Amino acid sequence: MQATPGSFGDAVDILTWVLFALCFKTLGIHGQDGDGCGHTLLGAQSGTLASQRYPGTYPNGTRCEWRLRAPRGRTLRLAFGDFDLEASKDCRSAGSLTITPSNGQPPLGPLCGHLDSSYRKLALNSSEATVVFLSGTHRSGRGFLLSYATDQQTDLISCMERGTHFSSQEFRAFCPAGCKDVTGDIWGQSSQGYRDTSVLCKAAVHAGVVSDDLGGPVTVFRQRSITLYEASFANGLLSKTGSLSEKKLVFHKDCDIQLPVLSHNVSTSWEEVDSLGRHILWSPRNKDSRGQALPWVADRGDPEPWLLLELQERSSVTGVLTKGWSSGSSSFYVESFTLFYSKDNKNWKAYKATLSKEKKVFLGNSDSSQEVLNSLIPPVVARYLLLRPQQWHHRAAAHVQVLGCPPMRPRTPYGLPPRNEVPTVITPYSPVTSERPDVEKKPAQKSSHPVTLVVVGVVLVLIVCVAALLAGLCWKRRKKNTEKKCSLEKGCQDSLIKALPRSGSELISYPLERNAHDALPNPPLNDYAEPELRQAGHKLGSTFRPPADEGYTVPLILNHYDVPGKLPEYAEPLPPEPEYATPFCDQPPDPPLSLLRPTCLAQGPRPILSAAQYDCPGHKTAPNGYCTPAPHAGAPPRKDSVVYAEPQPAVSLPLHTYHEPL
Repeated sequence: MQATPGSFGDAVDILTWVLFALCFKTLGIHGQDGDGCGHTLLGAQSGTLASQRYPGTYPNGTRCEWRLRAPRGRTLRLAFGDFDLEASKDCRSAGSLTITPSNGQPPLGPLCGHLDSSYRKLALNSSEATVVFLSGTHRSGRGFLLSYATDQQTDLISCMERGTHFSSQEFRAFCPAGCKDVTGDIWGQSSQGYRDTSVLCKAAVHAGVVSDDLGGPVTVFRQRSITLYEASFANGLLSKTGSLSEKKLVFHKDCDIQLPVLSHNVSTSWEEVDSLGRHILWSPRNKDSRGQALPWVADRGDPEPWLLLELQERSSVTGVLTKGWSSGSSSFYVESFTLFYSKDNKNWKAYKATLSKEKKVFLGNSDSSQEVLNSLIPPVVARYLLLRPQQWHHRAAAHVQVLGCPPMRPRTPYGLPPRNEVPTVITPYSPVTSERPDVEKKPAQKSSHPVTLVVVGVVLVLIVCVAALLAGLCWKRRKKNTEKKCSLEKGCQDSLIKALPRSGSELISYPLERNAHDALPNPPLNDYAEPELRQAGHKLGSTFRPPADEGYTVPLILNHYDVPGKLPEYAEPLPPEPEYATPFCDQPPDPPLSLLRPTCLAQGPRPILSAAQYDCPGHKTAPNGYCTPAPHAGAPPRKDSVVYAEPQPAVSLPLHTYHEPL
């Protein structure tokens, strides 16, 4: 059988109605069913239900059944905001309410008349319950209003409680979903506060603290009242103008500051000529004579106007404030709009209502003077916002402010300053060309981050510099330790001695052996071979015994210079007689002063004599030239007390020489 186009369309319509009926039946089983149901909002965590026509008198002969469910593992809490059913015998004829848990516990009810205060809040030991309301013939009764939540919300309140029901300066409460359309008045606005006689949960929805579709916890402060509470329209609710009260209610909001807007872009702008003949382009990019940004006014012929806002940085957006504009007797404003958001101006998303897959249509202004707040619950993280008016008055016009808070900034490494973006300066009343944003466009590439590359380069340079510095310090310390160790070893000492510059007189070699009767060299050799240096060192050409602290052993047993662990360094130059002569510095001289003036070596250099002035000792005269008779035959012989056996300085007298063994 071949289907014609007409029959195919009829089949589609029938299938659509079947699916709708099945969905409605499922909703009736798990939600509500009957002809006597009033205001109802059944959420996953909380909800509200009421009798038909509440708070007016409920109709006769109706029935409604609600099925309440909590998440698995949770139980239900109930809170009655109002209960007024006409009393009757056994609650059968006028009307009744029955609550039956699903865990087999006995039902609560039927209930009628006025409910006792002890039953206003109930805790059921069940995750599901069925609420059945039956109405009979009656003359009075407002019906009932019931809210529910899970057992986690111990501070659940009903939609009817007002601020005057609380006495604490600060308190917390859980507002159930569905309180927005419940009867009750509120006075004031979010920025100034609300009169304490306002319905608490309804005022919380107006302030944008909780969503009416979800409900949620609120923190409230009771503060000093103000003289006048101004009316405002926010989140679909209109508050009233109120007079002085005992206290005012202020709701705590963590993220509710005005975010700076970096730039604007529009579809079209209206250009007009003012009374002074100036051409004015009504665009937020331009400013008036006082430096204030102009509102956006679209051209009258623009069928799809839009306004694009770029924030200074990516932020958490929690609300949008809109206001119209009037010129003389004409007023322009946006009555409703949709909102799109993006992080990179490429990938756009539409803001959707809670528990819905459709784009949310925000209610805008009803005049050109009042400011309207529309809160985003939950908030979105974005840098670009696109406002698309759906309905407007005369022209699409709006002055837009964005509420939210900037995200947490991480610490910049190595003290680098944060990146600041400089807004573009636009000359007032200058025309601006615009391009329509494509909300379906997907991001192709991600922008590079040059700041990250700079930071990585700085880190690498610092690492290389620190490594080079540490290597230099280690090399210097190692060299110092090597030199210190080298100074304590003989091999290094020999290299140091060889490196020292010497004159030719310091390197004269002498015979290895000399007999005691050999004659002294003429002219005498007045230099000495230099003994081997030690760490302390001693002077070159010295024949005196070195101090005991220069590495020599005391007393001298084997030879005059005993170096432990080594061969004798010096040949013994003197006979077994006294090794060192001691000059007499303090006794008066016997010979005439013109011939000889004894002088202490410590007091200064000796005078140079023209001939030897040493007398022979008492024993026999030695023929080898060590002792000679007095040079003057006529002079009287000297006394033994002034005889010197001391060697003279190298410049005048022959000295005993030493030879360094090879």
